[in-house]
Amino acid sequence: MTRPVIIGLAGGSGSGKSTILRRLLEELGPERVSVLEHDAYYRDLRAIPFEDRLRVNYDHPDSLETSLLVEHVESLLQGQAVDKPIYDFTEHTRSNRTERIEPTPIIIVEGILVLAEPELTKRMDIRLFVDTDDDIRLIRRIRRDMVERGRSLESILGQYESTVRPMHIEFVEPSKRRADLIIPRGGHNEVAFDLVLARIRYLSYEHRMEDLAESEDNR
Repeated sequence: MTRPVIIGLAGGSGSGKSTILRRLLEELGPERVSVLEHDAYYRDLRAIPFEDRLRVNYDHPDSLETSLLVEHVESLLQGQAVDKPIYDFTEHTRSNRTERIEPTPIIIVEGILVLAEPELTKRMDIRLFVDTDDDIRLIRRIRRDMVERGRSLESILGQYESTVRPMHIEFVEPSKRRADLIIPRGGHNEVAFDLVLARIRYLSYEHRMEDLAESEDNR
């Protein structure tokens, strides 16, 4: 199997990462892309009471089992399928189910903190940071958490003030220094998106040619 292209896709909560991801899947073909969302790797907190789970800082890197994500990236690089966790955001626990992820030519590692983790960034071929104004990101987060996660406005704003904003300042914002490309204005920046798409296609071709040359040398 040709060595996959590993893409890191980061940015603050509500920045437009999902839009970029959806468009990449549409352009590249979902059958050629594996997606590992950092959010799926939140630590399983079923051993502690629900009230205590609500007080956990889910925006701090320690709340995520990044070591398992790194293992899964390595397995996919070696051509081995992995079982990605499925996280229940209403109960703050991992589901008993998993999602089978097969090795593909392109692997996207997505999440607000993926560029803040050196063990992930050193495995990436392309590092992207989606940059959007804070007020726009907050509005998007409110809509998402109310519709998709059944949360109240009060709880969303309380979490934003106590952990989301401080952790963004401490970890997420500084991680953009590790990006190869910062995409302003979120997922609808056509020029930036075209540049990203062209780079992915070039690297995919380059990896195929390198593997072909290595195969010829080993004959």
